[in-house]
Amino acid sequence: MNDLFGRDRLQPGRDESYSAKDIEVLEGLEPVRRRPGMYIGGTDENALHHLAAEIIDNAMDEAVAGHADRIEVTLEAGNWLAVRDNGRGIPVDPHPKVKGLSALEVILTTLHSGGKFSGKAYDTSGGLHGVGSSVVNALSERLEVEVARDRTLWTQAYSRGKPVTKLKNAGPIHNRRGTTIRFRPDPEIFGEQAFKAERLYRLCRSKAYLYRGVEIRWRCDPSLASDAVPAEAVLHYPGGLKDALDVAIEGRAQVVPNPWHGMAEFPDRQGRVEWAMSWLEQGEGFLSLYCNTIPTPQGGTHEAGFRNALVKGLRAYGELKKEKRAAQVTAEDLLGAGAGMLSVFIREPHFQGQTKDRLTSPEATRLVETSLRDRFDHWLAGDPATADNLLAYAIERAEDRLRRREQKDTPRKSATRKLRLPGKLADCARESAEGTELFLVEGDSAGGSAKQARDRETQAVLPLKGKILNVASASADKLRQNQELKDLIEALGCGVGEKFDIARLRYGRVVIMTDADVDGAHIAALLMTFFYKELPELVRQGRVHLAQPPLYRLQANGRSVYAQDDADRERKLKKEFKAGAKVEVSRFKGLGEMPPASLKETTMDPRRRSLLRVILPPEERARTAELMEALMGRRPELRFRFIQENAAKVDEAEVDV
Repeated sequence: MNDLFGRDRLQPGRDESYSAKDIEVLEGLEPVRRRPGMYIGGTDENALHHLAAEIIDNAMDEAVAGHADRIEVTLEAGNWLAVRDNGRGIPVDPHPKVKGLSALEVILTTLHSGGKFSGKAYDTSGGLHGVGSSVVNALSERLEVEVARDRTLWTQAYSRGKPVTKLKNAGPIHNRRGTTIRFRPDPEIFGEQAFKAERLYRLCRSKAYLYRGVEIRWRCDPSLASDAVPAEAVLHYPGGLKDALDVAIEGRAQVVPNPWHGMAEFPDRQGRVEWAMSWLEQGEGFLSLYCNTIPTPQGGTHEAGFRNALVKGLRAYGELKKEKRAAQVTAEDLLGAGAGMLSVFIREPHFQGQTKDRLTSPEATRLVETSLRDRFDHWLAGDPATADNLLAYAIERAEDRLRRREQKDTPRKSATRKLRLPGKLADCARESAEGTELFLVEGDSAGGSAKQARDRETQAVLPLKGKILNVASASADKLRQNQELKDLIEALGCGVGEKFDIARLRYGRVVIMTDADVDGAHIAALLMTFFYKELPELVRQGRVHLAQPPLYRLQANGRSVYAQDDADRERKLKKEFKAGAKVEVSRFKGLGEMPPASLKETTMDPRRRSLLRVILPPEERARTAELMEALMGRRPELRFRFIQENAAKVDEAEVDV
């Protein structure tokens, strides 16, 4: 008969094999060797380097507590790592509660032992559970320790968590103090895995950035050095996180001219916070988080406080500027493409797990938010131009997020299948995007001329019917239903919104080629609005251009000269022709009226034409957003005001009637 779980009912005698003798009691460090994953997350490369981090963190705790200012990290041949600090040195006197053992041996052989529980020896520290050094000892084939304390040098050696020598007095020493731990991870646990010099070097550099008062001297065996890892280096960064951020984003365009950075003490001496934050024009951002110099890649409560301070501060600035759209900005809009670093030092932090990937101390949220909010407000108020650009950047990302939520993009075709391209598209022959161009022209007539004038190898032509939809004032439904824009999106191949992928762009350059008159300028403005709103990355990368077709052809004595506009016509009449010459002046009604040979010569041939690149200068972000809203948005009163303010600047002679 089966019970509810589908098993036979228990019968007498069935459990006789399970008795008291099956209950194991693991002593000392045996639990660590039996289940290393419980203490360092596994036995892979990350776990191996976790051992190094534990020992370096102990040395950093001495520095942060103000007892050391120098740490030496040496990676030797044979997978040996040595870490030395010039701090107080681990106590070596007999432990008052564990008879027969020194405090040093208790720390290295007993779980949950150390000087960081009471808070008396360290105000803030990265090690709190009292298991770091003992776990490293347990998982090392050999560990050697030297303690220079009270002008005396003490030494002891261990193997797999057990002492192999007694604590020895190695004699007086007068020019040194602190602790040195040299160890080799146990191959029985980690196999043939070895420390990576580049990874340890990055760890040491990050520690030096996190605490500007420490100097870390790095050395490695010359055979382990490389272009990325010097054999020797002194790592000291007085600028702290600001220096680290400058290196991390070097060469990348930023929304703000300089990062926002600083350091602040928490109220009632509960710790301190340091930060450096910037915003990137292109590419993915990052937010590196630390607590007591320990990396917390999964974030936690300090990250929540940081996000709250910045979002609330920017929204409040938007309210002061009477910008209603600021209310829709979220943390992801503001920080999603941000590049930042945040480091907090707090007493008795709580982490999620021994690997300390996430900070869970609830008070960290309040401490960080209250410390940074006022400082962020002051930074915004102190530089209105930068603040306006940052606000425009966040609003732009918020609107893009909301638009993606509503938008249902044309399905992406598989790369293994032939793309279904718009019927009016005259594609180029070259399959790769490199060196190719897509010309967007107004109407079938202009399209016919352009198709005859183009270089079929590299130039494609897509005629568009009339004035396209103004995406700045249209709803998402209208955008999805507009056939001209659907054709354009299909031709480009890179998708829009959340399905945008620059790698799928089918052309290296997009050229807007419209008539050289007011109507043509209007169509060009509508197309630029489309790219600005729906495909801003193409604009940021400088892939969108404006062709410069001529408006006039000047002919005399079998010679032709082209002029862009009225002013250019008058200038060339004087410069290119002799006085009194009879010059025939022809005005092109549109690109469709131009002979293909003339269109090629003046506008499409890369050797003779000129193009205007459409750009978005980071410092003009706020002004661009303001103009786009005024001239192309849904509020006609803004356009009316713009016309009133600028009408007097228009030269009536240049108005095309």
